[in-house]
Amino acid sequence: MLNYLTLIFSCQLAGELARVALGLPIPGPVLGMVLLFLFLVFKGGIPEQLASVTGGLLNHLSLLFVPAGVGLMLHFKLLGSDWLAISAALVVSTVLTIVVTATMMTLLTRSSASGKGEE
Repeated sequence: MLNYLTLIFSCQLAGELARVALGLPIPGPVLGMVLLFLFLVFKGGIPEQLASVTGGLLNHLSLLFVPAGVGLMLHFKLLGSDWLAISAALVVSTVLTIVVTATMMTLLTRSSASGKGEE
């Protein structure tokens, strides 16, 4: 169990190191998730102990948002001065996410239905 927790943090560290070394505009933890995903693809699935560790983290995910909430409160005046741009970005990104999700669901549903019809 400790090995898989170390694996998760090592992937995050490797992603952060790669971001700094290569000067990429992608957050290090995102690169770490890609590395972890590639590891899982190579492994051929999610080991049971890794699922247990990640399940524990996901059960307490709300605690990980506390620092972000504190940051929002610290910069409340800055947010107030740029409320229009922030609101527009939130609305556009939300609508775009819904459109992309709906499109992918439609494509995957059609693909799945046509695959079942051929069998």
